[in-house]
Amino acid sequence: MSLSDYQPQQSGGPNLTDIKFMRNRSELFRAECSKLIKESEKTCKRMREDINQQIDQHVNYIKFLKKELQLKLDEMISEMEVLVRLQNRVLKALKSCKGPLRVTISCLDERKKRFPSDRVTDDVDRELLKEREVIEGVISLFQHVVEQISEQMRLNQSVKHQLEEDFREKSEAQCIDNYCALMNTLSFDDPLGSKNTKSLLSSKAVCNSVVLRNLVETLLEESAADLQKQVQATTAAFRQNVQDIKNSMSQMEEQLAKIPAEYDSQQRVRVELQMTIMENKHFLNVAQARLAMRRQKLAKEPCYDPPQTELLAKVEQLSAHVDKLQEAAARSEEEQRELVRCQLELEKNIKIKTNSLYIDEVVCLKQRDASVCQKF
Repeated sequence: MSLSDYQPQQSGGPNLTDIKFMRNRSELFRAECSKLIKESEKTCKRMREDINQQIDQHVNYIKFLKKELQLKLDEMISEMEVLVRLQNRVLKALKSCKGPLRVTISCLDERKKRFPSDRVTDDVDRELLKEREVIEGVISLFQHVVEQISEQMRLNQSVKHQLEEDFREKSEAQCIDNYCALMNTLSFDDPLGSKNTKSLLSSKAVCNSVVLRNLVETLLEESAADLQKQVQATTAAFRQNVQDIKNSMSQMEEQLAKIPAEYDSQQRVRVELQMTIMENKHFLNVAQARLAMRRQKLAKEPCYDPPQTELLAKVEQLSAHVDKLQEAAARSEEEQRELVRCQLELEKNIKIKTNSLYIDEVVCLKQRDASVCQKF
């Protein structure tokens, strides 16, 4: 009710005491209102400053989290790129192992084409079998490594997606806090509400990825060394076997070259023996004829004179000598047959060794030289 609406009492005039009391009460109320206004302004100012300070702190905190997330995201992206390159290296190494394996199997198959007499399990076969086992083991290991890298890449991709989502959420939270600071509101709600579990997850993923990379690097290095060592051992066995075959062939060819001369010499000896046998048989026939004629004399003069005795001794001596000469001639003929047999056997073995030498030196070693085992 306004002062114009106030109607003083008509009887006896205004009550000044009441008016004074009302005026004093109004002044007191006005003073209380002024005090309340000042306290409210102070409170609002303090609250506004506190809120602004908290918002600024949270904005800085979000900036810090964003920076950390960005570092982890960059680290994860870099780690993923390194894993991709490492996986390509393993795939390349896996592919490069298939060529030597084909060559090893081809060498084993080619060596089965040797002649039966030369088809034995030697040092080269044993080293080839070891080489096949080593290469197959390396291939199996690399296939398992590729699967592990793929799984780690899938995990890294998942963590990268979570980091990007978390980074986006932090950016949105920062925008909200910046807007709140501009609005100068009196209420504040923490827009973060993050326990930073994704950051911990990313750290674990990167750690596992690094451990896997180091392990794969070691496996690549050790596998390459083992494979190279076995390839060198197999190649050395090939070269030694090639040298042994060449030495054996050289010795056989040397013996083969001497056989024709020996055969001709034996042939001449045999001809001489046969001529000597004919001569001795001629003398024997003459002696036997004389002896027969002298036997006719015994009918008239039954006694043995010195010529008769000597003639009998000569016949026996010539007969024994002819027998020895015939025995020598027969043995000479047998020696010639043995020389022919040796010649055929040497020619056969030289042919066998030539085939084995071609397989090991021309086919196998040529394939192996063309398929050099490189460092992974």
